[in-house]
Amino acid sequence: MLKSMQKNGVRLSLFALFCTAAIVLTHFKTANTIEMQQQNKLSKLLDQMLPGGSYDNALSQSCRLVSSPLGDTKQHRIYLATQAGNTTGFVIETVAPDGYSGNIQLLAGITRDGIVHRVEVLEHHETPGLGDKIDRNKSDWLDHFSGRSGTTHWAVKKDGGEFDSFTGATITPRAVVKATKHVLDLVTTEPMMLMQAPKCEAK
Repeated sequence: MLKSMQKNGVRLSLFALFCTAAIVLTHFKTANTIEMQQQNKLSKLLDQMLPGGSYDNALSQSCRLVSSPLGDTKQHRIYLATQAGNTTGFVIETVAPDGYSGNIQLLAGITRDGIVHRVEVLEHHETPGLGDKIDRNKSDWLDHFSGRSGTTHWAVKKDGGEFDSFTGATITPRAVVKATKHVLDLVTTEPMMLMQAPKCEAK
C-alpha cells in the first residue's frame, strides 16, 4: 500500500510539473501578442480623443506621468499631442473619487487652447440602470462634454450648471463633471508642468 501511495504521489507531482510547464510556456508564447493587442487598443482609443489632423505624433509614444496636481497621490498618464514639434493637446487619465459606488476612471482629451474634445469612462462600478449612464454603451451623455471650455458653468443643472443629471442619480454625473473640470483647469493653468512632466518608463 505504501508503494502504491508513493507511485500516486510521483504521478501527481509529475502531472503538476507538466501543467506548470505548459502554463509557463503558454504565457511566454502569448505575452507579446497580448501586449501588442493592448497597445493597439490604446492607440485606437487615443486617436479618438483629439481632433483629427491636430497632431502628427504617435500619442501612445508620448506618455508622461503626473500625480498630485490631479488631487491624489496616484500617478496618472498624460499623452502629449504635438504638430511640427509644438504641443497642440493633451490626453489625460484621471479619477473621479466621489462616484456613488467608488472611483470612476476617466480619460479626457483637451486641446492646447482649452477646449474639451472628448471624455471617456475607462472603468466604473456605478449602479446599473442609474449611474451607469456614464457608459457610452448606455447613453450619449458623455457627448455633452465635447466643445466645452472654461466659460462653461461646470456643474449639473441641479446645482445651477449646464450638464444634465440622471433621474434618481445625481452623484455620478456630478463626480464626472467635477473631475473633468479639474483636468481642464490643469491644462489651462499649468500647461508647462504637463509638458515637462517625467516620461513614462519604457516597458
